[in-house]
Amino acid sequence: MADFTWDDLRFFLAVARSGQLSEAARHLRTSHVTVSRRIDRLEQALALRLFERNPKGYALTSHGRALIASAQGMAAQADQLRADLAGEAPLRQSLMRIAAPEGFGSYFSNCILPAFMQQFPGIALELIALPQIMSLSRRETEVSITLDPIKVSTYVSEKLTDYTLGVFGAPSYLAKAPPIRTRNDLLDHPFGGYIEDMIFAPGLDYLGDVHPQIRPVFKSSTIFNQQAAAREGLVLCVLPHFLGDRDPALEPVLGDTVLLRRHYWLNCHRDVHMAPREQAVRRFLFAQMQVHAPTLQAKP
Repeated sequence: MADFTWDDLRFFLAVARSGQLSEAARHLRTSHVTVSRRIDRLEQALALRLFERNPKGYALTSHGRALIASAQGMAAQADQLRADLAGEAPLRQSLMRIAAPEGFGSYFSNCILPAFMQQFPGIALELIALPQIMSLSRRETEVSITLDPIKVSTYVSEKLTDYTLGVFGAPSYLAKAPPIRTRNDLLDHPFGGYIEDMIFAPGLDYLGDVHPQIRPVFKSSTIFNQQAAAREGLVLCVLPHFLGDRDPALEPVLGDTVLLRRHYWLNCHRDVHMAPREQAVRRFLFAQMQVHAPTLQAKP
């Protein structure tokens, strides 16, 4: 592959993470012209189109998503080499705690954990469900994933990915229930939802965005109890598409009309944000979000 260098892959990962030339340029401390030139050179060297250019930015093609894993592996090796030369502890022999909302944690365990364990065979990972904001002062986790950025100066927060949600119900319930053709029709059906005074992030207040007059008949502090009630045909509920679409016992309701959008944020304490291990895991997570974007973000 003529003119192929590691630096070109570094530029590729930066654009894949942000989807924007300008943001990638800021991260790499260069100009957007240089970033564009490096991406063009990489595509020419590989004879593959890695990004679709559109007015909103750069979106990975199937070839680009396939390259993510290899590029991420090279980035981890480069981080390890830098740590070795600096006399730092190896990336492979350490304990790491990651706190995440229960829905994201479930998807991570099912769909991303195998790649994580392959990428970091010696990191002993502790994945903590995040039912509430962790104690920042005690540094209970090295990395956290939240629905809102952590607005504390000692933390670095970056938007990890968008994700979408919709209304789901059991086919057995929908077959016998009154038809649902509009949002107003949803008022004739029972809903499950969160307990209001236990909602730890504003982004979890879904039902008001579906219809302001919906009042749930079943409430739970966990999304999995709501999902279970919907599976039994007792209620409809709002679920992330990465959960609802993968559940064979549920089907979308008003899928073309009701599409909510939320965000996950990646947070790391400034003291360790630039450490080789945290940087390697950070790049891994951003790369995985690009690979899994079609599942995380349903199209309207």
